[in-house]
Amino acid sequence: MKIPKRTEAEQLERIRTSIYPKAADACTDLAREISDLIRARVQEGKPAVLGLATGSTPVPLYRELIRLHREEGLSFANVHTFNLDEYFGLPREHAQSYHRFMQQQFFAHIDIPADHIHIPDGMVERSAAYGHCQEYEEQIRESGGIDLQILGIGRTGHIGFNEPGSSKDSRTRLVTLDSLTRHDAARDFLGEVNVPRYAVTMGVGTILEARRVRLLAWGDAKASIVARAVEGVPVESVPASFLQDHADAQFVIDGAAAAELTRIKRPWKVGEVKWSESVTHKAVLWLAETVKKPILKLTDEEYSEHGMAGLLTSQGPAYDLNIRIFNQLQHTITGWPGGKPDADDSFRPERARPFPKQVLVLSPEPQDDVLYMGGTLSRLVKQGHRVTVAYVASGNLAVPDSEVLRSVELMLEMAGELAADGGGADAQFAGSVREQLAAKKTFDNDTPDVRRLKRLVRRSESRSACRICGLPGDNIRFLDLPFYENGHYRQFSPRANDRERIAALLKEVRPDQIFITGNLAEPSSVQGICFDLFRQAFESLAGEAWTRECRVWLYRGSGSEWDVNEIEMAVPLSPDELANKIQGIYQHQSQRSQHPIRTSGHRESWQQAEAINRTTAESYNRLGLAEYEAIEAFRRWSLK
Repeated sequence: MKIPKRTEAEQLERIRTSIYPKAADACTDLAREISDLIRARVQEGKPAVLGLATGSTPVPLYRELIRLHREEGLSFANVHTFNLDEYFGLPREHAQSYHRFMQQQFFAHIDIPADHIHIPDGMVERSAAYGHCQEYEEQIRESGGIDLQILGIGRTGHIGFNEPGSSKDSRTRLVTLDSLTRHDAARDFLGEVNVPRYAVTMGVGTILEARRVRLLAWGDAKASIVARAVEGVPVESVPASFLQDHADAQFVIDGAAAAELTRIKRPWKVGEVKWSESVTHKAVLWLAETVKKPILKLTDEEYSEHGMAGLLTSQGPAYDLNIRIFNQLQHTITGWPGGKPDADDSFRPERARPFPKQVLVLSPEPQDDVLYMGGTLSRLVKQGHRVTVAYVASGNLAVPDSEVLRSVELMLEMAGELAADGGGADAQFAGSVREQLAAKKTFDNDTPDVRRLKRLVRRSESRSACRICGLPGDNIRFLDLPFYENGHYRQFSPRANDRERIAALLKEVRPDQIFITGNLAEPSSVQGICFDLFRQAFESLAGEAWTRECRVWLYRGSGSEWDVNEIEMAVPLSPDELANKIQGIYQHQSQRSQHPIRTSGHRESWQQAEAINRTTAESYNRLGLAEYEAIEAFRRWSLK
């Protein structure tokens, strides 16, 4: 991959950063760079040495390398690999071990010799851990050093398992995992309590010795930490920032992960800018927040003092510009998310007709719907629209065993109450599941029966939440897409039949409105996969007349909200509506028990949702608009 020259817009970036429209595009280029490296080393008669990462981030890269091996004859016989890390105390056959991950996602599909693969041993005795780490360092040196190191980045800024506080010269060692890192891994392990507390990791100093370093990041959840690592000063609190001192380090990211970089978020700060409508809208709202004044009170002097003199020249004076942007923002607010019947809709986000509308809410997993648009869902139902909520994935992977045991015990109690002999088939099923749970070891995968019962737990919670929102049970669909039922977090493989199920639902409902999330999510996440499957399904139906009239609204998800400049429909919630939404979220009890002991850093999901909705309302108020209790926000999406 050729490192581009730095442009004026990139002047604040301390690390070369390449932004791609999609992760797949980035991985195509990076895989080609790796292929060129491997072939060059073959010509030189030397091995190519790769440093590899795990997690969902590098999966599309590994799939592209596998394609190059199968379709273009790329051989890995001359490649030696060194993985960044491994959980300590996790046997290599465990579903979440990095040994198993690498075999399933990469090594089993290429021709690399087994003795060329190096991964830290998570089962080494504690007393032998230091010596094992020293030996790992020696193996890297004996190989000639790492030619190209692949990295991901955690939300704490960690690379490998070098958590905040790791020094620039740290070496391979045993580390204690940060609480946020363990929290983020909780779903993989069916609860934070099951996540290992320690790991073996290459050190920052070890990583910096690689001749080339390529850090990958996808999705909006990584945007903030990417900006800190790329534009901030190197600090131990953000270990990835130490890559600024590497001669050939590069961040390879998608558009969602780039959202907080100055050249994307505030382009007027780093050079000449084309004042499009979207950039103008963004700039005016940013200025109002920066000087802490309502939009209508911004002055010509404040525009000029903050690098926006060119905006005034083309679209000023400030008075006229302020009114225009204020009106645009005001027109995003509506109490009628499905459109207000028999009303002038010239300045409303949604059309008055048809009424009532066929509305389809697609929720990647149970709880996503009520968590991010529960108030709007209630409004749509109360205002007479025909609403269908469809849960794309069952969500059973996120249910702790303790919740299943509670359900099993209830079933057995009922059987004992209702039948003197202890019940029939239901009791037998419950008893069998209890035995399977008792026989299950700490890190075993669920049996089909256990997973089935977990699916039923999520269904029951979803029905309760929808009931709170006023939605009849007949209007709820559970798609249970195969990619999820047959997979595991970070290791999903969607297929054509997944897309076909969504397409069949769309053809059946023929919606006038669709609400969905995941367009900015990490592409291997459940939300990212579900959105991509929807996009493919919707595109396949583009020839049908109803699709041309259908409006697709995006809710943000991922524990955040759209920036105000991105919002195209803002739905205010009254205090009672917000309380009702919280009650709906609270029905998803199985998602609360994953974190039985809460710290100040881990808020309950309902608390996080409440804070997001209140913060959005406060932002509108500060900009000079009406004061609301809370706001849920949406933006339009269409096929390009």
